[in-house]
Order: sequence, then structure tokens, then C-alpha cells
Amino acid sequence: MVRTHEIELYASAAVVFGAGKPLLTALSGTRREQRSPVQIMSAIWGRKPWVTAVVLVTMLVMIALQYTVPGLSDHLTRQPGALQDGQGWRVITALFIQSSGLVQIVVNVPALAVAGPIAERVFGRVRWLLIYFGSGVVANIASEEGWSPHGGGNSVAICGLVGALAATCLLRADRIGPAPVHAPQRIRLLALAVPAAGVFLCAIRNNHGAGLLTGCALGLVIAAAWPGSLRLDAAPAVAERNLTPEVLATR
Repeated sequence: MVRTHEIELYASAAVVFGAGKPLLTALSGTRREQRSPVQIMSAIWGRKPWVTAVVLVTMLVMIALQYTVPGLSDHLTRQPGALQDGQGWRVITALFIQSSGLVQIVVNVPALAVAGPIAERVFGRVRWLLIYFGSGVVANIASEEGWSPHGGGNSVAICGLVGALAATCLLRADRIGPAPVHAPQRIRLLALAVPAAGVFLCAIRNNHGAGLLTGCALGLVIAAAWPGSLRLDAAPAVAERNLTPEVLATR
């Protein structure tokens, strides 16, 4: 029987996914004619998101190791009282262990493969690392304080990336280039659902809410303090990319 807590969590995940999907598409930098999932994935990975690739490969290696090295997960995942015992490394290493098994792996690997390259394009590599690990660490600290003291997984860090992108949409929706989502008002309305879900998840003491809200906070700071560093425009079409500046100026 499904528990009330699980229903609340699934409902919040549905809200984040429902709002996040069009936002990710809008921020992917693809043009209107590149609307299919295959075209979007090809475009975002064609830009060589190296940081996302390294983290994703590390994640896959750790998944293999946790099933082949006995006791590895126990040394790296969250444990009750770990912070008080001086085992602070667990708030970082827990991001590399998928303690809930196959379902967690099937969800987290594709989520990182989609959200990671888009966030790397928008924020750049250094800020991507700050958002990903900052959100993950804050969520794991909250977990250690009683929210979810056992386990591990990087979904809390991925939530941070989505939260940062949503916050960017709230402040800079007018700068987002051509995409399936056009109106800044609609983008902002969809973006509001993400921090709202984060508040709800925190209210039920779910660590994903801490990751979402931390990402939102970091995204707001970046979008407000360094708006010029954000890449929100759509990539130019191939034909236009090959034109000279003089010709483009006349278009």
C-alpha cells in the first residue's frame, strides 16, 4: 500500500517534472525546428558539456563499484550521527552512491543527462559545479539532521540544477531565445512551480526540497549579480552561422 508521504513526494515530483520539462526545452538553446527529444539531446550534447560528462561517467563508475565492491556503500552513504562523529565527507560522497537501487538509477541517470548539459550551457562550468555540489551538500546536511539520515543519491543535486534554472527563468525570462515556450509571462508562471514544490517538500522534511531551494537561491544570485554571464539565447541556425557579420547586419 502506498503511504501518504510517498503520494506527496510523487505529486511534487510530477509538478517539478511538468514545469521543468518546458523550461529545460526553452533553455536548451535549440531552435523551433528542433523540438523532438532526439534533436534536443543531440544539440545539447553536441556542445560538449565536459563537466556534466565527467560527473555522469563518475556516477556510472560508482554505480558499477557499489555492486561489485562489498561494503563500499556503507562507507560513503549518509549514516545517522555521521556529522557528530566527524564523518563530514559523507555529505559529498553520498552524492555518488545510488542507495535505492534500480529505480533511482533509471531516474537519476537520464535526469542528469538532460538537465546537466543545459545548466552547463546557461551557467558555465564553474558555476555548474557550485550549484550541483552546493545544493547536494546542503540537502545531505539537512538529511543528516533527521530528514533522511540513511542513504545516498544525486537526485538532490540534480534538483539544485533545475531550481537554479527555474530561478533564472523568473528573473531573465525576457532574454530566453526562440523555443517551444515563448511568452516570458508563461515561462515565469511555470518557473514558480519549482520553488513552490521545493517549499512543500521542505515542509514534509524531504531532502529534495532542500536541494531545490538551494539551487533556486544560487540561481537568483547568479542571475541578479552576473546576468551577462548567462547564455539564454537560442543557437544560430547553421546557415546563419556561416554568414559574415556584414551580411548578418543587413538581415
